[in-house]
Amino acid sequence: MATDAPAEQARTSKSQLAYEWLRERIVSHRFTPGYRLVLSQIAAELGISTVPVREAVRRLEAEGLVTFEKNIGAQVALVDEGEYATTMQTLAVVEGAATGFSAPLLTAEDLTQARAVNQQMRECLEHFDPRRFTDLNEKFHAVLFQHCPNPSMTDLVHRGWSRLRMLRDSIFGFVPGRAVQSVAEHDHIVDLIESGADPIDVELAVRRHRTETLDAFLHFQHVPADG
Repeated sequence: MATDAPAEQARTSKSQLAYEWLRERIVSHRFTPGYRLVLSQIAAELGISTVPVREAVRRLEAEGLVTFEKNIGAQVALVDEGEYATTMQTLAVVEGAATGFSAPLLTAEDLTQARAVNQQMRECLEHFDPRRFTDLNEKFHAVLFQHCPNPSMTDLVHRGWSRLRMLRDSIFGFVPGRAVQSVAEHDHIVDLIESGADPIDVELAVRRHRTETLDAFLHFQHVPADG
């Protein structure tokens, strides 16, 4: 039997629409971890049938952003402490290495751009917005590893970022003091690069920078509620 190509293309297009719509809301925290995804409601809001919505949810499940729970259905995946820790540990290694490889290739203009972004982060601290701070943080680091000659390594960094986006906003909200320290550490990293430091020293500085954030989060998790 011949396939109805136009109908298939239309269904694929609707599935992609649903996928992008859902994914944006998950990574931006509009749909928080544990949020229930009711397919019929989503389909009605998008003006499509539940079939492409179900396909989109399956894609998100494959990416680890959505889970299916018995008697509950689809919901935004919960990111546990252990998963966050292992993701941050991995990211510390690959982002540190990517920045170390990129450091000798960064120009004065690149470093000026990095400092400008970090200044925006510093200004963001006065009226703290975790989401904006996170966006600027990614922008800062992207400038520093942009010249890494290993595309597989930079791909791993971006994958790590994608996985962290579900939690990063709330982490800086939990430990705002860490945000202040993070900005100061950014200055130190740029200073190292600007001074022509050995790439391995730059790599280790970035790695420590990441693990300090992890340590701050884990400490917060285990502090008793009464202080």
